[in-house]
Amino acid sequence: MPDAMPGLPPPRPIPIKERASILFLEKGRLDVLDGAFVLVDENGVRVHIPLGGITCLMLEPGTRVSHAAVALAARAGTLLIWVGEAGVRLYASGQPGGARADRLLYQARLALEEEPRLRVVRRMYALRFGEDAPQCRSIDQLRGIEGARVRELYKLLAGRHGVKWDGRDYDPHDWSSANVINRCLSSATAALYGLAEAAILAAGYAPAIGFLHTGKPQSFVYDVADIFKFETVVPEAFRVAAAFEAGRPLDGRPVHDPVAETRRRCRDAFRRADILTKLIPTIEDILAAGGLSVPEAQPEAMPVAIPNETGLGDAGHRG
Repeated sequence: MPDAMPGLPPPRPIPIKERASILFLEKGRLDVLDGAFVLVDENGVRVHIPLGGITCLMLEPGTRVSHAAVALAARAGTLLIWVGEAGVRLYASGQPGGARADRLLYQARLALEEEPRLRVVRRMYALRFGEDAPQCRSIDQLRGIEGARVRELYKLLAGRHGVKWDGRDYDPHDWSSANVINRCLSSATAALYGLAEAAILAAGYAPAIGFLHTGKPQSFVYDVADIFKFETVVPEAFRVAAAFEAGRPLDGRPVHDPVAETRRRCRDAFRRADILTKLIPTIEDILAAGGLSVPEAQPEAMPVAIPNETGLGDAGHRG
């Protein structure tokens, strides 16, 4: 497939803050038709997808993706995420851009040095709970305090909405074994993780280099998403589960599929909270708390042979 239609400029990424949030797709083939992204079902029906205006596409079981579609998604700066049913598990993701060397080194240095890392974790704590972290606490101690507060928040929300709560308990390999509230929470957090990962990559950082979370490919994704989790997706999951279990309508509509309803309400919650305008500034805010600066190129470094063009996208977009 040519990079662009004759006479038209090549596609250029739109900044994350100007995009819609997420779109879940299932049971279809993603392809490119006349330069546009389309979903083709078993009957051959084509649905056009405004790829450049979407932050990420969640590909559920039953989807296939052509080479041309992946190439177009990469050029448009849209993250492709392969997830389990209803987003219960994240299997793989395709980058919408890539880490910039200067920002990757900056992030790695913050994570490797004890004092800057602690300052970053304390800033994340303050943003998440609206108050400064306790003084003279290690990262492990702050992790324990945060875990206890999160468990209490879950209990509080369960009591407020009248949902039976036995803790966050699910098996990513057995979707049906979890109760309704845990399935709703899994679907809700998967959507938020997709947005957070797209923002991290678009800003030029690495999803794997976390501060409170470590050792996972999405450690920094979990760090960033946790800041927004209880103001966006978690309350929506409890509202849907409560309505479904009580057999009552939600906003005037019956809840037949609580997982699908949770996804829709999370999408709306992202719009109300204007989360896409907040993600990258929040990432920069928590990293700046470490007190280090983005490193300059070394004097002996080889200069850039072909300078990058100035694009419309964020710092990490290849454009």
